[in-house]
Amino acid sequence: MTTPRTTLPDARTTPRFAGLCTFGRYPRLEDVAPEHRPVDWAIVGSVYDCGVTYRPGSRFGARAIREQSQYLKPYHIDHDLMLTDVFSLADAGDAPPDMFNAQNNAQVLSEHLRSVGDPSTRVMMLGGDHSNTLGALRAAYECAGRPEGGLALLHFDSHLDTVDLAWGEKYSHASPFIRAVEEGVIDPKRMLSVGIKGPLNTPADLDYAKKHGVEIVTYEDWRREGTARIDAFVQRLADDPCYFTFDIDCVDPVYAPGTGTPSVGGFTSAEALELLRQIGRAHPSGGPNLVGADVVEVLPDRDVAGNTALLAAHVAYEIICLSALASRA
Repeated sequence: MTTPRTTLPDARTTPRFAGLCTFGRYPRLEDVAPEHRPVDWAIVGSVYDCGVTYRPGSRFGARAIREQSQYLKPYHIDHDLMLTDVFSLADAGDAPPDMFNAQNNAQVLSEHLRSVGDPSTRVMMLGGDHSNTLGALRAAYECAGRPEGGLALLHFDSHLDTVDLAWGEKYSHASPFIRAVEEGVIDPKRMLSVGIKGPLNTPADLDYAKKHGVEIVTYEDWRREGTARIDAFVQRLADDPCYFTFDIDCVDPVYAPGTGTPSVGGFTSAEALELLRQIGRAHPSGGPNLVGADVVEVLPDRDVAGNTALLAAHVAYEIICLSALASRA
């Protein structure tokens, strides 16, 4: 019998609606037993949301996702994977924000994430707006040993987030990837943006991604073509260090209404989860070599029934499962 690397409370004796609310009921980082250190994945909340260009409130996202994650369970039926047997998992609390400056916040966040656990510990960040991803990318890049050419990037979103300036500001939730490319943290030629949709301010909004070699699979591309281009990209990744960022607004607001920049006509919950699972099927090692990940832009005030936060919790779980598949291969 396999010895679990993560010990969870027994849900049949300790109810899920009681006790300390950590992500997935994983132990707090400080409570992890010595034999389960260093942890493989740490869950960290990012509460900064002053980089938005429309509706604020995602500073409360991590708290809402944790609450909805209480009903997460560790066994993945489709992958035949007991996540807690493969990985030591822990909730490392929230990162301290710099609430009034997106540029400074990215630096503060990066420094904090590099200090979480051990250099080998990967971080699943729960946002917070998408400007936080710049700080998380920097931390993952450093912890991965500053790979030559930068990290590969899997990016699920309605928006490309490669805007140079918004109201004169270079750091916002519209610009994390243009800044990361400029810094050499990610390689745009190994970046895949999935689910892009909706009208744009101008066709020039596509220019940066096209010029720099970003692979774009719009929602309509996926509807027409299926997963062929996504599968091919994932196969080309091989064992390259890769970061995964998932903006919840790639899901149709009928299924995920709790977000600050809703974009209609997107993935259903089931489609989004199936796409994540397909990445595992397509990759030759069962999953990409993930060095970090995030789920961002959950806005609880617009999420009356908690559907968006519940989906976000499951998306985070699915992404960590992809990492476990690669580890198990």
